[in-house]
Amino acid sequence: MSDHWQYLVVLGLCLLITLPLEVFGKGVYRQPGRLLRAVVPFAALFLVWDAIAIAAGIWWYNGKYITGIELPPRIPIEEVLFFLVIPVCGLLTYSAVSAILDWSRRR
Repeated sequence: MSDHWQYLVVLGLCLLITLPLEVFGKGVYRQPGRLLRAVVPFAALFLVWDAIAIAAGIWWYNGKYITGIELPPRIPIEEVLFFLVIPVCGLLTYSAVSAILDWSRRR
């Protein structure tokens, strides 16, 4: 595997590993409007923050581990996906743990 795909592969594995958690509780993917309202505003905020840090030379990416595909203003596609994928994985985990704890309290 080319090193340029490592960041994307890790993000894909994060989604794959947390996918089974969807079966617990009300689900995350089964509530797309709620999911978008929870993730998109924060992703946008962090993308602006990233863009400022990149432009100021405070933050950069090792070209060895990214594809080189960038979105304006020079943010690697992997970073955009990071701000979407990781919160989704967190929400899946939180939802599953909450559902399991609720079930265990009812016993």
